Amino acid sequence: MPNLAPQDSSRDSSLTRALDHIAGDLAGGLADLARMVAVDTAFPPGAGYVVFADLMEELMAPLDLRCHRVCVPEALWHVAGGPAHGDRVNLIASRPCGKPVCGLYFHVDTVPAAPDWLRPPLCLTQENGRLYGLGAADMKGAIAAVLMALRAAQACGIELAYDPMLLLCTDEEGGLYPGVRYLAEQGLLEGHVLNFNGGAAPRIWAGCFGVFNLLLRVCGRTVHAGDPGAAVNAIEAALPVMAALHALKPMVAQRVSTLPPPPHFNGRPLAASLSIVAARGGGSGGQVPATFEILLSRRYPPEESFDAALGEIERAITAATPVGVTVETTLVGHLIPTGDPGGPHWPRWQQALSLGFGFAASEFRRWGASTCSDFGYVQRTGMQEVLLGGLARPDSNIHAADEHTTTDDLIGLARSVLAYLAAGFVPHLIPRSDRAA
Repeated sequence: MPNLAPQDSSRDSSLTRALDHIAGDLAGGLADLARMVAVDTAFPPGAGYVVFADLMEELMAPLDLRCHRVCVPEALWHVAGGPAHGDRVNLIASRPCGKPVCGLYFHVDTVPAAPDWLRPPLCLTQENGRLYGLGAADMKGAIAAVLMALRAAQACGIELAYDPMLLLCTDEEGGLYPGVRYLAEQGLLEGHVLNFNGGAAPRIWAGCFGVFNLLLRVCGRTVHAGDPGAAVNAIEAALPVMAALHALKPMVAQRVSTLPPPPHFNGRPLAASLSIVAARGGGSGGQVPATFEILLSRRYPPEESFDAALGEIERAITAATPVGVTVETTLVGHLIPTGDPGGPHWPRWQQALSLGFGFAASEFRRWGASTCSDFGYVQRTGMQEVLLGGLARPDSNIHAADEHTTTDDLIGLARSVLAYLAAGFVPHLIPRSDRAA
């Protein structure tokens, strides 16, 4: 972690004290993060959102943030036989003081814990500056960092340039109707947004892919396994369907995007992908299985259309389905691509990232990603500019066993957020429209 530079034109002495205060609040930030990690918000099924909202209201109470719960109506996200259940509770926490609003976005869901964790995934484990836990980097750690930043501003009397609006949202990890989409469509978002679904990196966000998840249900006919004459074994009937999908996979992978790839791709382009990510069926040696379910994940670049990608899969399934077998398909998750999110607030956010993490201006690069975001839906409502930050690094094991962040990055992100919100930080880079407001 770089040392704070002497006081300069980018900040006044009170801001310097507040930046120092963040490191002194590390124990508090870790305690908050430990409590967040302990709440299981894995999607699927996303059943822990109510408990997580309860916890967040408790943690934010000392900051005088006004909390408002918004539930996504069940008719929008529920799919019969699909993976999601439980109330989709989104939490908006704000403190209106008449300043322009800056939204601070987090998705509160995680992926399910991979089976090969070496540490308990729902317990924050500290080892040599690393913080292991499900969601530590993606993205409960970012919530802890922002709370540290707001506590420092409160403790040191920092005047803010923006009224912060925390957006704690549901179902980003593959849901059919992510919470931030509903908030945007209901007109509940204001100003511009800091999205913490990114990395601890000198990155200029160029947009990202879309993804959809398709549930296939292969329907056969069950009988006693000792007399299988009239049976249709759903698992065996699924084999040619799975083979057809596997054959389609390299064809899909040939479709590359013009989005600039991340530096760690070493020149390899961003490409579309098709994966079989789950399969389940059967359960008894004495019974021919009647159903077999397959979950597909299809990532598609902005250059591809959702309808074309879906149609290609459906045609492959139809051609491979054996006679006498039915394959039902259900869309259970979809995030559309996010376009170029650039706008007038970026130069100041870049300065804040440089202060927090020690990045040099020459290190910043513009790139996209085949990972996905729920902000394509936000852009569709007219809000185009989205600033990106976060805690992810290439070695953070996000979506894998032993996901982690570091104490240095937690402090770095908190300092970046505090600087960006502070009125005294490089005020000449605050867009004129915000200063006029």
